[in-house]
Amino acid sequence: MHLWAERFDRDTADLFALQDEVTSHIASALNLELIAREAARPTEHPDTLDYILRGRAALWKPATCENYEEAITLFERALALDPGSIDAQSWLASVLTWRMLDGITDTADADIARAEGLVRQALATSPRSPLAHFAQGQLLRAQRRPEEAIPEYEMALAHNRNWVDALAAIGRCKILIGRIDEALQDLRQAIRLSPRDPFVGYWYLRVGEAHLLQSRTDEAIDWLEKARNVNPVLALFRAYLASAYALKGNIQRAEAELAEARRLDGAGCCTSIARLKTIEDFGVQAIRTAYETTLFTGLHKAGMPEE
Repeated sequence: MHLWAERFDRDTADLFALQDEVTSHIASALNLELIAREAARPTEHPDTLDYILRGRAALWKPATCENYEEAITLFERALALDPGSIDAQSWLASVLTWRMLDGITDTADADIARAEGLVRQALATSPRSPLAHFAQGQLLRAQRRPEEAIPEYEMALAHNRNWVDALAAIGRCKILIGRIDEALQDLRQAIRLSPRDPFVGYWYLRVGEAHLLQSRTDEAIDWLEKARNVNPVLALFRAYLASAYALKGNIQRAEAELAEARRLDGAGCCTSIARLKTIEDFGVQAIRTAYETTLFTGLHKAGMPEE
């Protein structure tokens, strides 16, 4: 059946580069489709691989408490069947930190502690495992150590140059350490490679965030609206958009977005600016200053209290 198609308008002088681009797009599109199909295959007695595939498919659903719990349960079952599985250890560690990074957990300390143990086991057994290094990158990012996380993601990306999750994570880390122009290149490359990706809304969010930090408010609004439209149930997307609207002077739309963010906010990250600062990482000092003059100023104008 038809899964993917695209037209490429490129200079034929560099056919090898064009070939790489086409095959990268195909690889990304098929990876998502094949995992979902394999996870949906009826299995009377699931084994470790079945549970891992089903966990990955659950992880690619919209980010909600229920979907994260489903993914965690499936990876736990895989690990119970094979306690030495590097893949099960790494995926479980990754999803535990992923939901923390999304602010969708009230057990953050326990999640971090469990992820640390799983990553330690995986790397001790298989120090070159790209999946274990990706999980280590997730852990370091959740621990607010983005500069240390980048080499871990790069090791995963060296193994698979089409690993868009690693590419986008590198982009996010670069925002936090002030390399915003490089971050935009990484995030846009992830979007180009996998425009229908389950996580594309997050990548739109981070591109919008990068523009916001550079006071390019119109560009920020364009990207943040894309993020909200892809996943309208995530409170954080709407909060960032509320800030951008307020900075633009459209207070009515800002207040409406913030009200919706609060309605959807299961983790309480949008109750106040102080609360948001405890959930999200806002990077090195220069970047934190940029957040203060853009994101937090806009949220204050939109009506979010300081405390």
